[in-house]
Amino acid sequence: MRVTTAIAVAAGLLSAGLAGQVSAEPKVYAYPSSANYCPAGLQPVSLGGAICCGTPNQTMTYAEVKAHPVQRRHRVVTPRRSARVPCPVGTKGCSYN
Repeated sequence: MRVTTAIAVAAGLLSAGLAGQVSAEPKVYAYPSSANYCPAGLQPVSLGGAICCGTPNQTMTYAEVKAHPVQRRHRVVTPRRSARVPCPVGTKGCSYN
């Protein structure tokens, strides 16, 4: 029983470690340009801010990824009115009731 549990735990840790390595692959985005000075079979790509020749592993460009479609929430500003003390004309002072 303990051997089976140990094997199951080891398999779980191994699969979690492999999943982390697969996701650790750097994202290579295609770089849109009018001229392609890269060798045959390669195209301009953006890798960590640097533009070089290679094969992209993402379907979108970096600019498309950063252009998020979420609309910004705007706060509606309602006009605030201060509490005014009524001061009738012809009376002495203002009443606070």
